[in-house]
Amino acid sequence: MSEKQKIGNYRWRIVVLLFFATTINYIDRQVLGILAPELQNLFNWSESDYGFIIMAFQIAYAIGLLTTGSILDRIGTKRGFSIAIILWSLAGMAHAAARSVFTFAVSRFALGIGESANFPAAVKTVAEWFPKKERALATGIFNSGPNVGAILTPLVIPIIALNWGWKWAFISTGLLGFVWLIFWLVTYRRPEENPKLSAAEKAFILQDGEETTGQTISWKQIIGHKQTLGICLARFVTDPVWWFFLYWLPKFLNSNYGIDLTNIGLPLVTIYVISIGGSILGGWISSQLINKGKNPVSARKITILMMAVLVVPIYFVSGISNMWLAVLFISMAAFAHQGYAANIFTLVSDLYPKNAVGSVVGLSGFAGAIGGVLFSAAVGLILEFSGSYHVVFGIASVAYLVCWAVLKIFVPDSELIEIRS
Repeated sequence: MSEKQKIGNYRWRIVVLLFFATTINYIDRQVLGILAPELQNLFNWSESDYGFIIMAFQIAYAIGLLTTGSILDRIGTKRGFSIAIILWSLAGMAHAAARSVFTFAVSRFALGIGESANFPAAVKTVAEWFPKKERALATGIFNSGPNVGAILTPLVIPIIALNWGWKWAFISTGLLGFVWLIFWLVTYRRPEENPKLSAAEKAFILQDGEETTGQTISWKQIIGHKQTLGICLARFVTDPVWWFFLYWLPKFLNSNYGIDLTNIGLPLVTIYVISIGGSILGGWISSQLINKGKNPVSARKITILMMAVLVVPIYFVSGISNMWLAVLFISMAAFAHQGYAANIFTLVSDLYPKNAVGSVVGLSGFAGAIGGVLFSAAVGLILEFSGSYHVVFGIASVAYLVCWAVLKIFVPDSELIEIRS
């Protein structure tokens, strides 16, 4: 019998649940984008109307990230994740009843509040269920969910909308959350309380000897550490690049290569399929470095530097005449972002006690969301005045190197954080 068989693998069932929750999260948020042309014609939205609806989600998402992490640390992962997916599923379904810009914006705001809990809850769950040496790989697996969601949405939603109408696109995707909830409630209990977990696997999960107390941590205790500032700054400069990919790539492909809704699927699917590998490989690389004796924090930063170098060639994209070569460079950057994300999330659980993880992920996610809102506004102004994506891709090409430098300055390799409640 192998060592892995002796230890057991129940913890990987938890990762599968996190993967599906994250996939559903991204499907629900992207439905509106796929249906936007039809809905704009149906409800006679202006571009500013649509922008207002999108802004409602982004603002709510930022607010939610600032607050949901702390709530999760207070009420626990199982209950917190359950409430979040109920809220965002109902909000997604509520889009089907919306008729005005205001009611769509309200639905979108509620969706943003609910969905903001996904990543703090998922990272906190990984911290509870995995030793440090496996956390990046586990995070990489669930963090491939956004890519799968980004692939499935443009393939499935048009079929539903064309056959049953746009309302059912929102209703059917909202129902997915309730299906997931059943499996979550049946499966999830903390390792210390789970009777289905073998003694060997429980000991393996808890080998780092960290505190698992449910005592709460104040914002003052978290913000007072330079590592918190470093992680927040890192997210502030890199999260906007991913938001740019989600919202602007179709427009870029249309303006530079004449790609429209009839043939947008293959380039986008190619980009997101390739990026899935980055999420998993990024986690695997840092785990291998740890297995070879590297300090966990050092291993995460080395991997982030590797990913940052892969993003640099995106600088040349706006000047490339061959669409598929441009798609290749964009795919490399998306691949690298996901490899980076697997490690920046895991870095939080490496540095902070478990009862502070949700709060720190939420706080840093808030910083990233604010960066995304500001960058989206900047992109619009840059394109309006220059008509070129050159500056935008130039900023994106160095963002991850800046992130690595910030982490190098603010996050020492061996200085773990102790916070006493």
